[in-house]
Amino acid sequence: MTICVALRAEAAAVRRGTAAPVTRIGMRATRAHQVPSGDGPLAVLGVAGGVAPHVQVGDVVVASEVRGDGIAVACPAAPLLAGALRRAGLTVHVGPLATQARLARGQGLATLAMSGVLAVDMETAVVAENAGSRPFVAVRVVSDTAAQPLTRPSIVRNGYRALRTLSRAATVVEQWVAAAGPRTLRLAAPRSFCAGVERAIDIVERALDRYGAPIYVRRQIVHNAHIVAALERRGAIFVDELEQVPDGARVIFAAHGVTPEVRDDATERGLSVIDATCPLVAKVHNEVRRYAARDATVFLIGHADHEEVVGTLGEAPGNVVVVDDVRAAQRVNAADPANVAYVMQTTLAVDEAEHIASRLRERFPALVGPRSDDICYATSNRQRAVRDIAAESDLVLVVGSPNSSNSLRLVEVAERAGAAAHLVDDASQVRLEWLHGVGRVGITAGASAPPYLVGELVAALSALGHTDVREMRAVEENVTFTLPREVS
Repeated sequence: MTICVALRAEAAAVRRGTAAPVTRIGMRATRAHQVPSGDGPLAVLGVAGGVAPHVQVGDVVVASEVRGDGIAVACPAAPLLAGALRRAGLTVHVGPLATQARLARGQGLATLAMSGVLAVDMETAVVAENAGSRPFVAVRVVSDTAAQPLTRPSIVRNGYRALRTLSRAATVVEQWVAAAGPRTLRLAAPRSFCAGVERAIDIVERALDRYGAPIYVRRQIVHNAHIVAALERRGAIFVDELEQVPDGARVIFAAHGVTPEVRDDATERGLSVIDATCPLVAKVHNEVRRYAARDATVFLIGHADHEEVVGTLGEAPGNVVVVDDVRAAQRVNAADPANVAYVMQTTLAVDEAEHIASRLRERFPALVGPRSDDICYATSNRQRAVRDIAAESDLVLVVGSPNSSNSLRLVEVAERAGAAAHLVDDASQVRLEWLHGVGRVGITAGASAPPYLVGELVAALSALGHTDVREMRAVEENVTFTLPREVS
């Protein structure tokens, strides 16, 4: 590893945080400066001037891109390092870092801010340009801003604060170095969005285009924090219950379905409803109504607190019994053991759900099930695909939010296949220690996780060293669903 700094004070601060070699390249570095040779990880550390208004003294800026005079170098490893720095208790921003030969002041700072730059220094672009294929990161701690410029007496206090933070950041950079190295990446296919999720998101986006903001959505349209945040920026308002929706407003029911009581409440309040319930979830609702019509006891295999199960249970609460594991299957009873049926939550682990269903069949020989599998095609396909990559991986990373049932099941399936597995919302949640000594990484994503998050994760891991990336396709998917008439 090589760490480049400009100032003697920066070098001293970095050495307090790491034993890695530190090279001083001086202020106002030019192309004539030689970056130390080698093929190991390369980092630029130091202080910088804050540019963006939200960047404050003592904050850390991790460059997603380094810009200079005719220079623009992407830094795809930034999310991995930024996440580690945040977990170390530092305030971190990820974005462009600019290098200029002169101190930026006044209108110069304003111009940089308008271009999206977070901070400015005098050296990083030169080092970045010469990094070549080496793993590269740039970390700057803000010592001054437009509101607190270098000319203020407070620069002494602010500079000392920045250097202390720089020492802490250097320790984390050393962890990033330990994670660097060549590795193979195996991408599960299919992964990410399923037809039901694409349909639900499309419904919200089309509703916003057709009717304008605000559009209310009961619960998360799909279980993914990035999707929800993006739709909120467009004007969608997510609520927990209909009582938070103004009378007569337009509301969308999320993909996981709702109870008949919620539908009745919407009608009574005069709400304009657009139903984004996944057609495969609606199929399970229909099955429950059909079984309940003949007064059968319906065993609903699923997790009682999941929104899909809550909605399904509401179709016939007097007939439905939730069965969440094999122990529950051993305990449940039916009013008439000869009149029993079962349905399943669509996002369960296939092998585990079948284990529960088998136990129910043993106890209730008359048990009948759905005419076709309740667990959706996308859940089954993604679980099959993750088993394939887990067999060739030391570590499996599943992209998805913590409240995504199908994503959680992918972690469990990978673990049962023998690989260490972790759920991450995005690349910033990958812990560097997970990568230490790991040469084979499998990657997949839950059905509600957007594909671009997988791309960012692959880019971040590839920036740690030479990477062999290969997709392993288990099955082709070509399912599509029609849209409701309100947005078609």
